[in-house]
Order: sequence, then structure tokens, then C-alpha cells
Amino acid sequence: MSNKMVFGLIVALVALAVGWNSFYVVSQTERGIVLQFGRVVKDDVPPGLHFKLPFVQEVRLFDGRLLTLDTATQRYLTLEKKALMVDSYAKWRIANVQRFYTATSGLRSIAEERLSRQLESGLRNEVARRTLHEVVSGERDQLMADITATLDASAQRELGIEVLDVRVKAIDLPREVNRSVFERMSTEREREAREHRAKGRELGEGIRADADRQQRVILAEAFREAEEIRGDGDAAAAAIYAEAYNKEPEFYSFYRSLQAYRESFTSKSDVLVLDPQSDFFRYLQNRSN
Repeated sequence: MSNKMVFGLIVALVALAVGWNSFYVVSQTERGIVLQFGRVVKDDVPPGLHFKLPFVQEVRLFDGRLLTLDTATQRYLTLEKKALMVDSYAKWRIANVQRFYTATSGLRSIAEERLSRQLESGLRNEVARRTLHEVVSGERDQLMADITATLDASAQRELGIEVLDVRVKAIDLPREVNRSVFERMSTEREREAREHRAKGRELGEGIRADADRQQRVILAEAFREAEEIRGDGDAAAAAIYAEAYNKEPEFYSFYRSLQAYRESFTSKSDVLVLDPQSDFFRYLQNRSN
């Protein structure tokens, strides 16, 4: 290979390197800045193919999409000095590329670390202004709106970051508080159960007493009606007997004597000590009578 060919090859390689370092592409999902000796000379480069000075200028590209900051669960105190464990996250994206690069050197880890501290501080302030009920349910939406507005203002001013939303995923009590709360709830449920059982026993006694009273009343009414019916039957029988006696007094007397004989001599061992001439044996002495 001749010197001319080697020189031409070197020139081609240098031209290729210069051309390769003269152009860059910014995609739709990226935000870019151009640096010259470490100083920003062009920020917020639009998407597309662009030219830069080779070996003099440097291009830094950052993710321009909506990003999620998922923070660790933190302990906060409410207005009544009650502890809460709050798990939250924030949605953010780069709004000012130059300010973002200046504040974080373009490192997402630094941006999220500083944003996380601001989020923690903002949540602590907002929770401290509210009661437990307001944080959990009463003003939860308002709390998230307030912290979003506060965090967005500070993040844009200091980091060039736009915070679009802050959400509270979960709010729990600390473990030591959970145990005491569960014990108190258990004690309260046991007390309510005892009250319900006592009321049930009292109601049962009342029902049984009323049933016993109704039973006695029903039995008394039945006995009264039975006695009335028995009395009416005895009266009707007596009237029939009287009517029959009035029709045939002698036959009625004879029938009554036969009944007396039957009842008196039901057993062979029965013994009667009577005068044979007594009126009891009148129908046995003389059949003609």
C-alpha cells in the first residue's frame, strides 16, 4: 500500500469521525441540551436531526416522558399528634431542561432524591395541619391537591421539574398503635357482646314470664269453662232425673234401689250389717210391691 493510499484512508477516517460527531438525533420522548466546554449554549432542542460542532460541543439527552417517583413509607404526625404511616408517589417530568441540568447535572437519581425530600417535607406540613379524620377521609383529596401545587412550585423553581400529580397510596397506623387499637376494638366488641347477651337474657325472661302468665290464664279459663259445662250437664241430668221421677216415682225408686244393690254387692267379701226389715231390702222382700 502506497503512502498516498494510507494518507487518503486516514483522511477518510477523520472525515467520517468528524461527520459522525457533527450530527445528532433527538427523539420525540427526549429532551436535549448542547454543551460547549461544559456551558449550555442551546437548551430544549426540538426533536429531529441537528448539527453541532464536532469535538467542541456535546449533546446531553434526557427522558422527557412522564416519570414516577415512588417514595418509601414515612411516619407523620397529625394535628392531634397522632402518628400515621403514609405511602405516596408523585408523577413528574422535565419542564426546564437547562435548569434541570444545572441543578442535578442531568442525573435522574439526584433529581428524584431531592424531589423525594421536598415531597416528604410537604406531606409532613400538610398532615400536621389536619386531624386524623381529615387526612384519612375528610380532606384527603384536598390534601393531595395542596401538596401537588406546593411541590410543583418548588420543584419548577429549584429543579426545572413539573409535578403533575401527588397521590397517597395507603395510610396506616404504626405497628405499636395497631396493636393497642386492635386490643381496644376487641375489648369494645366484647363489652357490646356482653350487653347484647344481657339484653337477650332479659328479653328471654320477659318472654318466658309472659308465656307462663298466658298459660295460667288459659288453664284457668279452660277450668272455668269445664266447670261451667260440667255444671250445666249436672243440672241437665238432674232435670232429666226429676222429670223421670215425676212420671214414674215407683219405678225410679226401684231403679235407684237396684243401683244401690249393685254398688253394695260388687265383691263377695263385702259385709253389710243391716236390719232385714229395713227399707233398703224392701224390693227384695216382696215382689208384689
